Amino acid sequence: MTDSLAVSAFSASGEDAITRTIEFNVDSFTQDIVSSDLVETYEIERTVAAIVEGNFKRVALQFPDELLCHSVPIYRLLKAKAGEGHDIYVLADTSYGSCCVDEVAAQHVDADLIVHYGHACLSQPSRLPVIYIFGNKPIDVADCIDQLGKCLTTKFQQDTDSDNDNRPTILLRYDVGYSYCADVITHGLEGRLQLLNTRVSHHPLPTRLDPKANVQSLQTLEQTGAETDEDRCSNITIAYVGGESLNLTNLLMTHSNCEVYAYDPSTRSARLQSHRTNKLLMRRFAMVQRARDADVFGILVGTLGVASYLPLITRIRKLLARAHKKSYTISVGKLNPTKLANFMEIECFVLVACPENSLIDAKEFLRPIITPFELEVALQAEGTWSGQYVLNFEKLLAGESESNLVPLGAIAEDEDDDPDRPTFSLVTGKYRQPKLYGTQDEDRSTEGTSAALALRNQDGTVSKLADSAAALFLHSRSYQGLEAKLGEDSPAVLEQGRSGIPRGYSDDHA
Repeated sequence: MTDSLAVSAFSASGEDAITRTIEFNVDSFTQDIVSSDLVETYEIERTVAAIVEGNFKRVALQFPDELLCHSVPIYRLLKAKAGEGHDIYVLADTSYGSCCVDEVAAQHVDADLIVHYGHACLSQPSRLPVIYIFGNKPIDVADCIDQLGKCLTTKFQQDTDSDNDNRPTILLRYDVGYSYCADVITHGLEGRLQLLNTRVSHHPLPTRLDPKANVQSLQTLEQTGAETDEDRCSNITIAYVGGESLNLTNLLMTHSNCEVYAYDPSTRSARLQSHRTNKLLMRRFAMVQRARDADVFGILVGTLGVASYLPLITRIRKLLARAHKKSYTISVGKLNPTKLANFMEIECFVLVACPENSLIDAKEFLRPIITPFELEVALQAEGTWSGQYVLNFEKLLAGESESNLVPLGAIAEDEDDDPDRPTFSLVTGKYRQPKLYGTQDEDRSTEGTSAALALRNQDGTVSKLADSAAALFLHSRSYQGLEAKLGEDSPAVLEQGRSGIPRGYSDDHA
């Protein structure tokens, strides 16, 4: 009996795992869609008209995980209304964030159009035209106007005597799921605040983007905080409609000099969110200080669909090379701590992704993950950062960031500076000696020494390790992976495996 108890305690048939019921949390937006008209909610008529007018032959439908349950009926509706000559496909799991257009998966079916459903970051596509179907998230418009009106009235009640030319401006921002009621909210706030001599404006979101469209016209309006006519005003207040999200976080950081009032439709409450800005910026500033101490960087490719991502990667490589830093370009798909832990030799990662997926602040990651803008700040002299924050690819490439960073051509080693001069680390509170990669002194110091050579394979071939941080780190490891032993071990004999289903495999090979 003891043996049987031990077996039951340490082994199981797996039947409980197979028959277990998994709970799936469906948000209120998805529940409302289930009971509504799919044709109206998902704008079937507009989508079909765009497919037919553009004569698109192969159309890819991209859904986030929470909307995949509607993919089959939407596919059938589009297929029936579009008629023959239009092949429609439903994309599987996205390569990167679901808010980005997955052009990589669409190219697997040679698609010439992508229809993106649900939340979107509205980043400029680089290859294929995109039709956006945002959906209609539920919101009490009257309560939204009332709650935001109360907060803004309290703020502007002392400004009724301001001059018309300099009157305060309220810029309405919102989650893309509330774009259908943005005009109503704007007019409602104007009526509510008309006695306070304010003006309310908002930028309509595009419902279709093409690769050749003007990048500046879309990425600056909603997500990245680039300057518009209203943004240049010193007397601007932002009213945001939407819940807690990366979109709101990015808005607070890119508009740190503005007061932001946010209305959450789920809690039906509005409050000032700007008090969080300093804390968010300080946490990112701590990441910048850790990046200053790094000598080996990994450039993480977090998107393959956002326009200008390749020029930005090229710029990052040049920045690191001029600063005598070592860099590797890595594409690992969706990030997680386990994947990045495989690159132990890398001391800091630079993530090139859309604005909503750029800020990674999880404590589970072993190494810091910074944005391209934060890298530029880290490579400058101390005290260069003015507190402004930039996530827009185009602004970084054009050198128009508001932090007065030194242009790329000016980031070079000063001839009067000693390259061996130690630097002070604000993280450790000690002086550190940085490693300089790609310098002539480094090559001369290692050339002709036994430390510069190390055996790689059993055939006696050697490799020079002076210019490879990864090779140096690999050489210092006690475990360097499995040995190939090519030509020494005979191939294994193929054997019949088990058959059946997971709940009951059969070992009978007959």
